[in-house]
Amino acid sequence: QVQLVESGGGSVQAGGSLRLSCAASGYTYSSLCMGWFRQTPDSPREGVAAIDFSSGITYYADSVKGRFTISRDNAKNTVSLQMNSLKPEDTTIYYCAAGPKCDAGPAGMNYWGKGTRVTISS
Repeated sequence: QVQLVESGGGSVQAGGSLRLSCAASGYTYSSLCMGWFRQTPDSPREGVAAIDFSSGITYYADSVKGRFTISRDNAKNTVSLQMNSLKPEDTTIYYCAAGPKCDAGPAGMNYWGKGTRVTISS
């Protein structure tokens, strides 16, 4: 059974930084993409960043380019998201996800973490 365990998140002031991490266990598919999505109560789940574990190719939402960096540890099946220059509009719940496709949005992901809250105060 695939499990995604998230860590990190929390509350910081605008301009600050946070780091999210997610470890995947039990994933046996040949291709692996891991990423982070976020969702507010009145909007669909939005892709934030993703990384292909084989190629290292990364994907970012326009809203976070230059501020967020996703990285991976292949040996540990772990993905991290370093979030810098945080803004109040980054406030929401962030979900770790894993699946075979990085370029298909939420539909490319088969497994989801429980989510971790990020709160940015102005």
